[in-house]
Amino acid sequence: MKVKICGITNIEDAKLACELGADAIGFIFYNKSKRYVTPDEAKHIIEQIPPFVLKVGVFVNESAEEINKISKEIKLNLIQFHGDESPEMVDFIDLPAIKAFRVKVDFDYSILTEYKNCSFLLDAYDEKEYGGTGQKFNWEKIPLEIKSKIILAGGISEENIEKIFNEIKPYAIDVSSSLEIEPGKKDYNKLNKFFRKINELRINKC
Repeated sequence: MKVKICGITNIEDAKLACELGADAIGFIFYNKSKRYVTPDEAKHIIEQIPPFVLKVGVFVNESAEEINKISKEIKLNLIQFHGDESPEMVDFIDLPAIKAFRVKVDFDYSILTEYKNCSFLLDAYDEKEYGGTGQKFNWEKIPLEIKSKIILAGGISEENIEKIFNEIKPYAIDVSSSLEIEPGKKDYNKLNKFFRKINELRINKC
């Protein structure tokens, strides 16, 4: 199970996440987010972290032209759509893409079939926020045939990571607010405990 630490806004958090074993780190380029960073700020961080850690740009309803421009300038590896992007949007992006879906009670999972050539992230629905709420949705309703392929987000923490690892078994998890002191600033103690638990689970599986 891969781990993405999202909402990175500073070099200290980025370096620690990489040192502890993050497979990817995420930068949010949505200026209404509490974890927003400018492309220049993200570029400065990216230049100082290991090349084999994936750098993911999170965009909300941004134009394909602007996304491609930013991703090239700051050397992103992946694009994450976290807004209301259409299935066709994926075709206009130069990098591999992840499409996020905000899951509410009556969410229709068949909508995923409309999106081709991209990975899927499932997050909790919120009327006011596009993500980073720390809330979870009903994971039990995720169709069995896609569980191992999705990236799971929303309400993931040290307390429930064992259940996720052993029962849901997603391809990856995306964690942000549960590891923070405040929006945009990670809690080093929580980050260390979280990865310690992750590594224990990985060792036990082996």
